[in-house]
Amino acid sequence: MAKTVFDVLEEKLLLAQRDQEAFVMSGGAKTFEAYREACGMIRGLTRARQEVQDLAKNFMEQEDD
Repeated sequence: MAKTVFDVLEEKLLLAQRDQEAFVMSGGAKTFEAYREACGMIRGLTRARQEVQDLAKNFMEQEDD
């Protein structure tokens, strides 16, 4: 099946999220502020991915009607 714009966006957001997670897990955050910023990015990217998934689901349901 061909990738949709939702699939491409989800992949890009997931890669960005994994980069931030790897940064935190590898000890890249040298200060508490850097740690908080990375955690905020992870939360934001998680939320953005959920929104994209919801939009894709709604779009597919509308196409079925």
